[in-house]
Amino acid sequence: MSLLVVGLSHRSAPVSVLERAALNADAQVKLVQDTIAAEPATEAAVLATCNRIELYADVDKFHAGVAELSTLLAQHSGVGLDELTPYLYVHYEDRAVHHLFSVACGLDSMVVGEGQILGQIKDSLARAQDLHSAGRLLNDLFQQALRVGKRAHSETGIDRAGQSLVTFGLEQLASGADVQGWARGKKALVIGAGSMSSLAAATLARAGVGEIVIANRTGERAERLAEILNEGSDQGVLARAVPMGAVSGELTRADVVVSCTGATGLVLSAGAVATAVQGRVADGVPDAGADAGAVPQPGGGGVSPVFGSGAAPAPRPHAGPAAEESCPLDLPAVQQGFSVMGEAAVAGMDAATLEQHAVWVDNGDVDRREAARRAPEADAELITALAATVATVGRIPERRKAEPVVEAPRPAPVLFLLDLAMPRDIDAAVHRLAGVRLVDIESLAEASADAPMAADVDQVRRIVADEVAAFGAALRAAHITPTVVALRTMAADVVANEIARLEGRLPGLDDKHRSEITQTVKRVVDKLLHAPTVRVKQLAAEPGGAGYADALRTLFDLDQEAVAAVSRAEGADDEPENSKNRGPA
Repeated sequence: MSLLVVGLSHRSAPVSVLERAALNADAQVKLVQDTIAAEPATEAAVLATCNRIELYADVDKFHAGVAELSTLLAQHSGVGLDELTPYLYVHYEDRAVHHLFSVACGLDSMVVGEGQILGQIKDSLARAQDLHSAGRLLNDLFQQALRVGKRAHSETGIDRAGQSLVTFGLEQLASGADVQGWARGKKALVIGAGSMSSLAAATLARAGVGEIVIANRTGERAERLAEILNEGSDQGVLARAVPMGAVSGELTRADVVVSCTGATGLVLSAGAVATAVQGRVADGVPDAGADAGAVPQPGGGGVSPVFGSGAAPAPRPHAGPAAEESCPLDLPAVQQGFSVMGEAAVAGMDAATLEQHAVWVDNGDVDRREAARRAPEADAELITALAATVATVGRIPERRKAEPVVEAPRPAPVLFLLDLAMPRDIDAAVHRLAGVRLVDIESLAEASADAPMAADVDQVRRIVADEVAAFGAALRAAHITPTVVALRTMAADVVANEIARLEGRLPGLDDKHRSEITQTVKRVVDKLLHAPTVRVKQLAAEPGGAGYADALRTLFDLDQEAVAAVSRAEGADDEPENSKNRGPA
């Protein structure tokens, strides 16, 4: 097995790089074709989603394969190789199998456990089969990945660990509120009619929106999706299709917009969104989902030195026994805002008196544990430094508490935008518009990083590990099968030649005796070969067992071309089955 995968995803690259490296359908086809034409690769498939671009290939040389596949990804993505390389990951042989199986189970998804990836893997396999770039290795690999993914979803609760990217995005728009309650009665605009947009429209319909408008470059697809929604809706949702030119007008009526197209440029600019919400923003109503500006609290925040002549806040008597109506040290410096430690430098007070003074000045807000941890030498150095400051500037700078910056609360959003496209459909500058909430791939990646993982994830990982071991063993065993078949073919030829030679020496041998002799010789040969061939298959199935095929060819002086002929024949026999695999997986 020489399976190699080179790619980048939301785990290895920032969204800005993924956005630039995104491949449309035509670019994916060209990438597969150019990979097959390259010298190191004999099979190829591309898995491209909104948050990953991966190139799978069967290569005969690892280093040459990595270099060639990386170069091809850079060429077809339009991102320079030097810029792209730091974000690329490489998996080989068993690690490549483990990676794809993990992807199929949703373990590597932006939203852990989401099931959309299975459909995307199926589409990737179908595309490779149509291009005749998927041979025995990639067909077996992708078919098994689909089965492993389905097993993970059926045998575990991985679905509870996450949901589809659409559902997760809607939850982010709703700021954690119940999506059905948040969406009920709203008017939705869905831009695009592909698989992701269709899922978004169906999800919104189930959530109870009052109206769904579908806009797509191809009007027939938009009309078909609207028809499906109208026929399948039990919620009384009205769905209708409009041309792309009507998006601006529909935007002024919409409450929720989901966009996922294959466009290479922006579909919605910040200016278009600003125009759509003009006059709809309710002033003075805070956005419950956004972080409100910090409100300054007396005494709040951290402590930082402020050098200047400002006076200290008016002191309040401490509630403890050390409270006094006035400063116990009766220092005129207090009126000038001297710090606690600065006055110690001036007056040289002992620790007990200093602490009593600190209680009065800072209303008891002194960390005594921190004071206890300080070494006397450190205090001495600090006092010396403060005394030097007094001698130079005539006073000790006051230690004040920083006040948080006051930010005006944003108005509650009147337009909710979900951008699931890669590259993005909606201008990122929309984030700054009042009355608008935008959730895109970048913000989803940040939110998903803190999402809790279900306990079932560990069980899925065990399933993946078992399936990888089984797939590797089967692949290694299959690798030696042509050699075993070639050996048995050679043995059968030896038997046939010896029987022919015997007939030449015993021309009067009757059919009964000839048959008995032939069967006896065949049984002897079969018994001699049985144990070695069975054992070599078992050994070859173990990690590192690929060398047993070479040993068998060397020991029995098998013709390499004969072995290759068996492999080609087996590949031809697999063709009809591969065609059947293009159906539902």
